[in-house]
Amino acid sequence: MKVDDIRVFIPSQDFEKSKAFYQGLGFSGEFVTDDLHLFENGQCAFFLQRFYNQQLAENLMMQLCVLDIQQAHDLAASSKHAKKLTSIQNEPWGKVFYLWGPCGELWHVTQLGH
Repeated sequence: MKVDDIRVFIPSQDFEKSKAFYQGLGFSGEFVTDDLHLFENGQCAFFLQRFYNQQLAENLMMQLCVLDIQQAHDLAASSKHAKKLTSIQNEPWGKVFYLWGPCGELWHVTQLGH
């Protein structure tokens, strides 16, 4: 099997708030159905769904690899829809900060290398 792409379906408790959150981070959204939007940035994409399950949302983690972690952190810090944001941390493999989206989904925003 050769995989061409993989996309996660991210839940939303407030669909409009979640759409605004991801657009504010630099993703462009495209209507798929009334209950589904496709968000893209570069070659990366995910679906935002009008579906909420607390246990799923609060246990969902994704890694988002970026080229400029400071720029990503500045965008995240300007979001009025983020639940929580940590400072940038240095790790042996690069830099990372943690960002919780509107329904509790956790993003590991990472710049690999130093």
